[in-house]
Amino acid sequence: MSSPILSVPQRIYTQQSFDPERQPVISTEALPALGRDVIDIEFIRDAFKADIQWQVEPVFKDAFVHDFSQSPQSVPSAVLLGLLQRPKGLSMLFTRRTMQLVAHAGQVCFPGGRIDIEDASAQDAAVRETYEEVGIAAEFIEPLGQQPIFLSSTRFAMCPIVGFIRDGHEIHPSPDEVEAVFEVPLSVLMDPNYFCLHQVQTPQGPGRMYFSVRWQKHFIWGATAALVRNLYRYLAAAQQQLLNRPLA
Repeated sequence: MSSPILSVPQRIYTQQSFDPERQPVISTEALPALGRDVIDIEFIRDAFKADIQWQVEPVFKDAFVHDFSQSPQSVPSAVLLGLLQRPKGLSMLFTRRTMQLVAHAGQVCFPGGRIDIEDASAQDAAVRETYEEVGIAAEFIEPLGQQPIFLSSTRFAMCPIVGFIRDGHEIHPSPDEVEAVFEVPLSVLMDPNYFCLHQVQTPQGPGRMYFSVRWQKHFIWGATAALVRNLYRYLAAAQQQLLNRPLA
């Protein structure tokens, strides 16, 4: 069930004070890649229809909530984790924001944005924002499921909507918001060996932690990488419960 849309608090924008690509990497739990039968659109459809018992990414367990009312000081927003079928398997859609934007300029993210009062649900907001940012019409988006809301360090409450983008769509990026649109193979994103866990170093000592994953020239980090890791946790649990196959 979708969470009710709350009144939107005033946005607070912050300047990034560190280089995310240069922060120290710290050790984390070794986890196996998901099998090809798990990173398959039919399996993912079935997983979101099932009652999967799972836990969110433990590194950020305190940053995930199930309802916007649990963080009324945050800006309710929604993003689309869009999956596309390619000859070599599924891929996931990302955008790079333009440098002239006030918030998260130049960063890699999912299509999405704040939930407007006219949006009936987080799902509707994610689909609308995807059309506005990259030009993919709603008729080509099949919503599959909703994941827990992530509370970002910049005071956004991001509700991830996982969806399948059907063939026949067109991509027309908004020049005011999107610098580039690209895809990453889901086989890469569902393999934790590609991820690094960083910890920001400050004059006061160790600060916040964040995940990152690099694909070609793109550096994906922060809230976007955390949402990918959470999808991994969900599908890993689905693999164990639906295929009766433990993680290696």
